[in-house]
Amino acid sequence: MIIKRIRIIIRKKLQKNFVRRMSGVPKQVRAGKRFNFAPTHKTVEDVLKDHDLAALGDAYTNLVYSLYLSIRIGKPTGAKASGQLLSKALKQAGLRVRVSPRSDRHRQADAAEALLAYAWLQGHTTIMESVRTLSTCERVVDAFSSLLVEAKKRLGL
Repeated sequence: MIIKRIRIIIRKKLQKNFVRRMSGVPKQVRAGKRFNFAPTHKTVEDVLKDHDLAALGDAYTNLVYSLYLSIRIGKPTGAKASGQLLSKALKQAGLRVRVSPRSDRHRQADAAEALLAYAWLQGHTTIMESVRTLSTCERVVDAFSSLLVEAKKRLGL
């Protein structure tokens, strides 16, 4: 009897804390709408040069890649998409010419991650759509390349 009461009290407190935490989250984020902090860029070059987008894009890209591998292997897996993989995909997508000629692989990978994150933030793609795209291609480089091409096309930049 006492244990049951304690469980009810704990459940109520957890619900109150959850509601309190969610009250600080903007309504548009809760509703799944476009993020209000997302920058708006007019050119692909601006997107590819955005370091903040690249930082968010790193997490986004690794999440999509990990989900793809988890589905393929059949168990939860955490993986990182390598810079070499992303720089090859950027080149294959025809976007390498939009990045500074002196940029190294790391900077090219950042550019690819920034474009993917920007397309997601603007609502032009979803995480599961990206995972499905990765699943359609035989080679991962081809899949990321098609993700980049599709993101650029949908953004209309």
